Amino acid sequence: FCCQDGFLCMADCVEMNDYVSFQQCIGCYIVIVSSATGNSADTAMVNGDGAHEHTEEAESKQDRNGEADGGEESNEQEVIVIQDTGFTVKIQAPGTELFDLQVSPQEMVQEIHQVLMDREDTCHRTCFSLQLDGNVLDNFAELKSIEGVQEGSLLKVVEEPYTVREARIHVRHIRDLLKSLDPSDAYNGVDCNSLSFLSIFTDGDLGDSGERKKKGSELEQIDCTPPEHILPGSKERPLVPLQPQNKDWKPMQCLKVLTMSGWNPPPGNRKMHGDLMYLYIVTVEERHVSVTASTRGFYLNQSTTYTFNPKPANPSFLSHSLVELLSQISPAFKKNFTALQKKRVQRHPFERIATPFQVYSWTAPQVDHAMDCVRAEDAYTSRLGYEEHIPGQTRDWNEELQTTRELSRKNLPERLLRERAIFKVHSDFAAAATRGAMAVIDGNVMAINPGEETRMQMFIWNNIFFSLGFDVRDHYRELGGDAAAHTAPTNDLNGVRAYGAVDVEGLYTLGTVVVDYRGYRVTAQSIIPGILEREQEQSVIYGSIDFGKTVVSHSKYLELLDKTSRPLKVQRHSVLNDKNDIVELCSSVECKGIIGNDGRHYILDLLRTFPPDLNFLPVDGEELPPESQRQGFPRQHRHRLACLRQELIEAFVEHRYLLFMKMAALQLMQQKANKDSNKTDTPSITETSETSTESETEEISLKSLEESIPGLAQAKELAETLVAEDGSDPKSREVVLNACKAVGSISNTSFDIRFNPDIFSPGVRFPDDSTDDVQKQKQLLKDAAAFLVSCQIPSLVKDCLDHSALPMDGVTLTEALHQRGINIRYLGTVLEFVDKTPAKAQLQHFYRIGISDLITRCAKHIFKTYLQGVELSALSAAVSHFLNCFLSSFPDAVAHLPPDELVSRRKSRKRRNRVPGSGDNTAWASLTPSELWKNIASEAQSYYHFTVQCESVDQVVEKYGLQKITLLREISIKTGIQILIKEYNFDSRHKPAFTEEDILNIFPVVKHVNPKASDAFHFFQSGQAKVQQGFLKEGCELINEALNLFNNVYGAMHVEICACLRLLARLNYIMGDHPEALSNQQKAVLMSERVLGIEHPNTIQEYMHLALYCFANGQLSTALKLLYRARYLMLLVCGEDHPEMALLDSNIGLVLHGVMEYDLSLRFLENALTINTKYHGPRSLKVALSHHLVARAYESKAEFRSALQHEKEGYTIYKNQMGEAHEKTKESSEYLKYLTQQAVALQRTMNEIYKNGSNASIMPLKFTAPSMASVLEQLNIINGIIFIPLR
Repeated sequence: FCCQDGFLCMADCVEMNDYVSFQQCIGCYIVIVSSATGNSADTAMVNGDGAHEHTEEAESKQDRNGEADGGEESNEQEVIVIQDTGFTVKIQAPGTELFDLQVSPQEMVQEIHQVLMDREDTCHRTCFSLQLDGNVLDNFAELKSIEGVQEGSLLKVVEEPYTVREARIHVRHIRDLLKSLDPSDAYNGVDCNSLSFLSIFTDGDLGDSGERKKKGSELEQIDCTPPEHILPGSKERPLVPLQPQNKDWKPMQCLKVLTMSGWNPPPGNRKMHGDLMYLYIVTVEERHVSVTASTRGFYLNQSTTYTFNPKPANPSFLSHSLVELLSQISPAFKKNFTALQKKRVQRHPFERIATPFQVYSWTAPQVDHAMDCVRAEDAYTSRLGYEEHIPGQTRDWNEELQTTRELSRKNLPERLLRERAIFKVHSDFAAAATRGAMAVIDGNVMAINPGEETRMQMFIWNNIFFSLGFDVRDHYRELGGDAAAHTAPTNDLNGVRAYGAVDVEGLYTLGTVVVDYRGYRVTAQSIIPGILEREQEQSVIYGSIDFGKTVVSHSKYLELLDKTSRPLKVQRHSVLNDKNDIVELCSSVECKGIIGNDGRHYILDLLRTFPPDLNFLPVDGEELPPESQRQGFPRQHRHRLACLRQELIEAFVEHRYLLFMKMAALQLMQQKANKDSNKTDTPSITETSETSTESETEEISLKSLEESIPGLAQAKELAETLVAEDGSDPKSREVVLNACKAVGSISNTSFDIRFNPDIFSPGVRFPDDSTDDVQKQKQLLKDAAAFLVSCQIPSLVKDCLDHSALPMDGVTLTEALHQRGINIRYLGTVLEFVDKTPAKAQLQHFYRIGISDLITRCAKHIFKTYLQGVELSALSAAVSHFLNCFLSSFPDAVAHLPPDELVSRRKSRKRRNRVPGSGDNTAWASLTPSELWKNIASEAQSYYHFTVQCESVDQVVEKYGLQKITLLREISIKTGIQILIKEYNFDSRHKPAFTEEDILNIFPVVKHVNPKASDAFHFFQSGQAKVQQGFLKEGCELINEALNLFNNVYGAMHVEICACLRLLARLNYIMGDHPEALSNQQKAVLMSERVLGIEHPNTIQEYMHLALYCFANGQLSTALKLLYRARYLMLLVCGEDHPEMALLDSNIGLVLHGVMEYDLSLRFLENALTINTKYHGPRSLKVALSHHLVARAYESKAEFRSALQHEKEGYTIYKNQMGEAHEKTKESSEYLKYLTQQAVALQRTMNEIYKNGSNASIMPLKFTAPSMASVLEQLNIINGIIFIPLR
């Protein structure tokens, strides 16, 4: 393995001077180099920060590691200590001055190559070697292993002869440099590029810009007026500001055309002269030249477009680098290329590093399509991006995925190496699978069964197997046909995720990615070696291929799966096969075990890893608990594959565990009481539990428990004594037995709840002797289903009421549901529950987001089948027509059938290409708005059991207070549509909002496994715990450590790193290090924009935190710009009526107050007061604080009467909630006195003026501008930061 881009390259012998798969590494990372034989050489930390100039990081790391883990867990989490500090070498490159470079002994020569290829003055070289005293250094060698490399050594950059491969890499690298500021890759969603706009609001880097300059003693006024559409109460929701124009993106043109020449490849006689390939170039000055790439470098030849003359031109300008050649023949190139590179190196590294998974933007401007030789070449090679640079061409994905799993994991360095390898292969696999799935649907891949009907076709591309989400061969007929076939892949993916997380050695799952694209669901899987040569019946040695008729088992599989049974809560059980033999399983019957030709034990078809959800699975003769029945369950669902989520199983078991503890404790207390009073005849709970049913026991015990046990602590203590006694005491054994029975544990001596996933599976039969067990399992499933409805949904709503869950859009709402184990099919139930809640008004934001999500999901379901009937040439017309029917007020949206630009109708019928669902089908054009909304309402009824009484988009918007722009964003994100960024007039009744020119692209929506960095996550969690206990410094160290390890596994860009940076920034801020807080938070914002999206709710939060730290650093105008940006994004995502908006407006109001814009400030603060009152109730302390802020703003305007009125309101709340003696109440009362004095003074002055006219002797009134410190103090309070250190 070799470290190259902060990641691992999978091939053992990748030639290391590969620019292409290089991404600049940031932060420390661990490199473990193994030689070709595969034995691991020594391990070390390397400080690989950007341009290698920061040794402090390495050194501070060394001090930290000494003490970081001395305490707990030190035996298990060893941290690698850096032995050697870095040193400096001198680099001499042709044509540049000598310069110093900071390196570390563990670094490989290769990394110096990468730094040179990124440096402004040496970036145009790719084909060179580094030499020390005339000896070429080996790229793979570590510096410390090379004799003579030491402090001050001189390394020479020596140009090497080109090969065809090197020449290609060089051209590709130059193209990348020319495109380095061009955002088109981010708009087109390729090469893991994505957008970021932070630098526009901070004017580049957050250094000292944005501070108010002092002119004499006066503060210079800054322009604080926000655009009209950001002000409170504005109804405008423009789309264009979502992507502000970045002046750097107006690309400085260096060349008009750089492309491969039509004369390639060189003929034999020219090959023997050293010609490698030919390029065709048009300079900005309109000079057309033909260039030869030869082994010695690049020179002009005499060919033209139509005549081939490879002889060197005169002068030929032979240069080793293409940039040098072009600089000689084009002055404009020389000037613009230099300027471009200056700008490139000034950009924050986080703006240019690739993200691990592709992020797509749902809006984009019209981008000019320019010629691009590399893009064209990539499109025509069937390989994937970088693959021509890997020996052995196509990648064996299965081998890579499984080999990385097999890496050793005994200690921290090994685990990091393993996790990094797993993560890298997964992200590559996801990219390859996505590209392949799109190629399949676009009709670019030949099927392996071309004779079959299109729905039944299967494909293999790039060693990945693709199948479509249709019910072929009636496989799912019993379970719901196509609906089941559509759900099965995602259930299977959840199974793969679960087994992958348990990570049992010796048990293998397939790489799985599910892609939704153009209305089709494609499952991409890695291929088990040898499976294509055998019939399925022969290869399956565990499980069933016909839903339980024939079932087989295998001892090795049972042994492996047994290890997963506890963490996944799967019960080992027996079933009968068609010959009535008893077969033992430790998974659902569908789970198949196949031993590949590589001897590995694979499991696949994990769609029933988790138990069925009985609320959506009506079974004859089975009654659900009353909690479920009251809500109208069981309900008929589209398919019979509805499963409970893993999060629900965890929560349910946790809930039962507490119950178990309480039961045991209660019985022990009874026994104790019996002993004390020597009464032996009191009936104990034991007897009741025998007679009554289990769920009743639960009720009895729970009620009596609440009364009898003050806290859980005692329950735990008592239960621990039980465990300690080791079951030797018969009484305590009986206690445990009773408690086990009551909670449905599968063991009688300890708490252990597991589920049998085959219960209620059609076609599965159980042996007679397990009837009791099956009954118990059925009861457990019913209880779990009831638990979801009676505990989880109410707890979600409670969390929304007390604002510990604050969804802002569909994505965050889905996360909130999933975290609590609630499936999306319960969305209607959740909304009905909210509707019946007494505090419905305080949940309006949640209700609105839920309705909008429910409607867009219904529209997505309809859109899916709608798209399947559209041929490729009509795609943009069909999508724009659908959006018009969905969102436009124009009542008779008519589809524009595309005029057949090229072929007459008659001919086109003959040459139908066989893309799935193709054909001359224009049924989509007949859709009307009223029909679509009817369908949406009936879909909401049948899928979510929720009634949407609306016949048009305008009624929906009116009734539920939705925004059309928000609906557009939600539907675009859910379906992968990309639209042109411009202002859409949704409300015009005369013309439709969208035309086909507004639909720019349709992207895939991809689901895949996200491998985790387990060690880093443990550090992060223990850091959080320390912070919560108040040990900030220790917490900070642990989180820094976590950050290093995250960087190690994920590279520089990842959602979890983003969370880490945010927490670090907050800690830096609390501990008084404002500049450091600013720097970390800036990274967090950039990362959130790049990894989650520019208007993701998380990004909005990050902008708010950054604004606070900017303000604390005295950068007021920047702080305001950031807050305005956050407010704009929030208006777009969820509208103004949201509890989070109150916090944002309080922030804006306070900053405006600080810059003495009192009128503006009041508009925001009063809006915050209104929203706080609505969502927190008029008596909340938040409202009291809001009143106080408004009062301060009025005071600054000298409107004392209004100020007094608001402060009195605040005072009353404090007095009622906290009592007279509380310091808040006292503060408020002091402030009231002060305001009264000011008001009296003002009144006196006014009276004086009235009485004496112009001769009045006026007492000067004290109007003080608010001090920055006081504004900052209030900002900290509203943002939940209480502790501010004295500096």
